[in-house]
This record gives sequence, C-alpha cells and structure tokens, in this order.
Amino acid sequence: MTTKNAEEPIILLDEPTRGVDVNAKREIYGIISRLVEDGISVVMVSSELPEIFGVSDRIIVMFEGKKTGEFINNEENQEKVMKALLGVENYEA
Repeated sequence: MTTKNAEEPIILLDEPTRGVDVNAKREIYGIISRLVEDGISVVMVSSELPEIFGVSDRIIVMFEGKKTGEFINNEENQEKVMKALLGVENYEA
C-alpha cells in the first residue's frame, strides 16, 4: 500500500448513488473513474454490494462500528466480504 502525500486530494463520497436512476449512476461512476485516473483518492461509503464490487479496488467492512475485514476486491474474496458484513468472522486479506 502506498501512502498519500498530505497535499494530494482525497474525496469522501457517502452513498453517492442513493436514489438516482441507472443512467445517473453510470455518470457518477464515470466521474469517479476520471477522478481516480487523475490521481485523486476516492473513499466511498455504500450499502449496495454490487456497487462496491463494481467500483472498488479495496474494500473495508465494518459491523456494529468495528472493522471486520479488509480486502482486495476480487471474486475469491466476495464470500469473505459477505461474512464480514454479517459479523461472522474477522478477515484481513
């Protein structure tokens, strides 16, 4: 993991696509991709798993206010993410 210089921007998005239609979601995802391509870090909070799996490089899961997992986003970790979401087990991957 690389550390960011204190001068490099980080954007926090909290449920950026809640309540918007499919076309608006596609536009929002495009904006997020362009920000990342420009070297801006994006931290996104979402309760929609397909969204998380679709746009994330790394996933941090919390359950009842505690971190229960940290994952590189890939197919083999999706079941582990689900278990961490349910508080079944703690994971570091």
